[in-house]
Amino acid sequence: MFTGIVEEMGRLKSREGSGAGARLIITARKVLEGLKAGDSIAVNGVCLTVTEFGRDSFTAHVMPETLRKTDLADLPPGQPVNLERALTLGGRLGGHLVSGHIDGTASLARRRTEGNAVVLFFQAPAALLRYVIPKGSVAVDGVSLTVASVDGSGFSVSLIPHTAAETTLGRKRPGAAVNLEVDLIGKYVEKLLQPYAAAGNTGEGMITAALLQENGFI
Repeated sequence: MFTGIVEEMGRLKSREGSGAGARLIITARKVLEGLKAGDSIAVNGVCLTVTEFGRDSFTAHVMPETLRKTDLADLPPGQPVNLERALTLGGRLGGHLVSGHIDGTASLARRRTEGNAVVLFFQAPAALLRYVIPKGSVAVDGVSLTVASVDGSGFSVSLIPHTAAETTLGRKRPGAAVNLEVDLIGKYVEKLLQPYAAAGNTGEGMITAALLQENGFI
C-alpha cells in the first residue's frame, strides 16, 4: 500500500521491451535508502517490484497488463517519474490509501492558474468517473489529490506550489496522459452492494430508508 505522497522525482533511464513486457531502469536517490530486492516502489502510481538496484538506480519488470493499463509503455528515456516507497506499519498516512493498481488513464484537458494554485482539468472514461466525487480522493500519477469538481466528462484538482514543484504534475501540458487510481473504498462498497442492487429488481433485499434506520445508519 502507498499514501500518494511522492518522495522524489526520478527519471526513466532506459526501457527494454514493449507490449510483451518491459524492463525499466529508473534513476533515483531517496527511495534507494534501505532498499531490498523484492521491495515495492510506486512509479507514477504504478506498484512495481524492485528486481535489482545499484548506487543510483533500480530495475523493475512490467507485465503486459500493466503496460496496457498505464502510460509506462509510452514514457521516453529521460522522462521524470514520481516515486514513492511502500507504506510501513506505523508510518504516517499523509494522503489516502493507494494500492498502486492503476484503473486506467486520463488526459489533461486544460490547466490554469488560480492565485497560488495550479488547477488541472482531466478528461476521464465514464467507467472511472463514476467513482470520482467532489472533495473525494483520487491518485493521479501516484499523487494523492482532493477532487475540486466533477462533471460529465472529467474532474479538476488544484495543486499547491509544493505539489506542482515536487511532482511531475506541475510539468504536465494539455494532451498529456496520466495514470488514474480511483478511491479503493468506493470500489469495494460498490462491489458489496451489487447483490442488493440486483435483488432490488425483484423488490427483495432493497436498501430503503426504513432498513437503514432499523440498522442504526440513520
